[in-house]
Amino acid sequence: MALHEERTPATEQTRRPVDCLRACSVLTGIDAAALDRLAEVAVCFCLPAGAVLFERGSRSDGIFLVANGLLGVRREAPGWAAQIGAGGLAGEVAWLLGGQHGAEVVAVRDSELLFLPGPALTTIAAGSAAFSLALARLCAERLATTQALRPPPVRTARIFTIVPNGPETDVAQFATDFVESLNQMGRALLVWDVRANAHTSDWFQRIEASHDYVVYLSDPTSSAWTRQCCRQADVLLLAGTARDAPGPWPAAMSEAAARPSIRSELVLLHPESFESGAATRWLAATDVQSHHHVADAEDIARLARLVTHRGVGLVLSGGGARGFAHLGVIRALREAGVPIDCVGGTSIGSIIAAGAAMQWTDAEMLLRYRRAFVDTNPVDDYAFPFVALTRGHKVSRLLQREFGSGLIEDLRVPFFCVSANLTTGLALEHRRGPVWEALRASAAIPGVLPPVLRGEDVLVDGAAIANLPIRFMHDRVPGFIIGSDVGGDRSFTADYEAADQPPFWRWFARRRDGRRRINIFQILMRSGMVGGESLLAAQRELADLILKPPLTGIDLLNWHALERAAELGYVCAREALQGRPDLPRIAARSPAASSAGNSLCAALERRRRQS
Repeated sequence: MALHEERTPATEQTRRPVDCLRACSVLTGIDAAALDRLAEVAVCFCLPAGAVLFERGSRSDGIFLVANGLLGVRREAPGWAAQIGAGGLAGEVAWLLGGQHGAEVVAVRDSELLFLPGPALTTIAAGSAAFSLALARLCAERLATTQALRPPPVRTARIFTIVPNGPETDVAQFATDFVESLNQMGRALLVWDVRANAHTSDWFQRIEASHDYVVYLSDPTSSAWTRQCCRQADVLLLAGTARDAPGPWPAAMSEAAARPSIRSELVLLHPESFESGAATRWLAATDVQSHHHVADAEDIARLARLVTHRGVGLVLSGGGARGFAHLGVIRALREAGVPIDCVGGTSIGSIIAAGAAMQWTDAEMLLRYRRAFVDTNPVDDYAFPFVALTRGHKVSRLLQREFGSGLIEDLRVPFFCVSANLTTGLALEHRRGPVWEALRASAAIPGVLPPVLRGEDVLVDGAAIANLPIRFMHDRVPGFIIGSDVGGDRSFTADYEAADQPPFWRWFARRRDGRRRINIFQILMRSGMVGGESLLAAQRELADLILKPPLTGIDLLNWHALERAAELGYVCAREALQGRPDLPRIAARSPAASSAGNSLCAALERRRRQS
């Protein structure tokens, strides 16, 4: 990790056309004379980020070689169908076929290209069989990729630009610590206060190619350097001090954020104490895909994992009292050093997930959930069943007592929960608002608890549609996804002979062998889960690891089985994690790295004062 302030004249950075041609892997093996003739007719030009190289349906008059930078290929579907980096060719299929371009190609970053005119290509191809074969092979490879109908792999974010919200936002320490965290995963470089007009895209290409991660620190204004930094980025990290009121962002940032290839994420800095409610103010003024709170080194490490798609997302299913097994899963993950960087769930899974998002210790979670579910029956405030068998007031009070008035957007560990919207027939993801209200909707078992009304929408237990909502975690692209499923086996069976059905007044009584007969609470709870479980197969395929604790014999309403269920979840997760060394582990921060970070921060501060 180091500051980079190289100031090489632009004329010394630009490579000769023949050097670019020789560096192209597609043209490897072509005789030097043919490459020299191509270099003589090649036209060099620059394409700024966001500019269109050619449109779909336009006529081809040659081939383009990417000297440096990055191009994106866009067909009918939104997003990039492919990306072309340095040394790649664009437009060769249309030129060979003498037709129209089948896709739109756009500069993802500032790029330098060589245009190879069609007539010269025809002449050289006629005299060089190796050149013709190379182009034919490239076309065949791209055709095979297109016909495979596989989506392009997610491009790992490598280039980050930190944009401060005004000159009063002190991002020096944050930038230092962020690069230090990236260094735990690869070789990272912090680039600070470099004049944009002193370098061509080749300079940026060289430093980005020689590092796993590059972090640019922009100015707080729309300077030339800010515009250059934003055009280079895969991810824009918009940094603001939580206690301050949000100010306007540089126009250059807004222009870059409008491009579909760039993610914008808000980073709220809490330098002294955590500022509750800050996220609500900042998110109202800033259009971003997600947000992060940074109050200590643990938060920065989590941010680094998430933005590089190396984070761990944990999804917890519904399942009544069987959901206590999730407590053991969380305990096993923590003991193994596997970070929980994002967490979500449905029904009881959402309630357990919220505790992990609030960073409660294992002991605190056991205490709180025993108090809420074991020491008292949460569903014994019975009511005449106009809407449900209970009034739901007791559950609401218990959730308010344990989770207080905290907001989802204030949680330092990203959290979501899912409810079923009976009005639309779709699953609803809760990402904002009071935690307890979202949990009340996610756990509103149809017929047992009254639904939650939000405007015209009627919300009930999310297990009715998505009992293991992995898709919602997958959409956040944290990296690795672990699902804990406690609701999918034979947890509900009839324990009596059909000819031995008891009279109505004995329906809720225990059998002579001591086992309790099924009751309406169990029927309603299980019925509300059946629909969500029918979609589980597709959900499971999106996860990297599915944990299924052996919970046979633990009833949906057996709240007193808390310790037993938690232990079964712990043993299951511990054994599964032993065979998964690929999962990220939390790395210890070395004293040497901390010392290096302090010296780098001091250098940043000195340069701030000098600028």
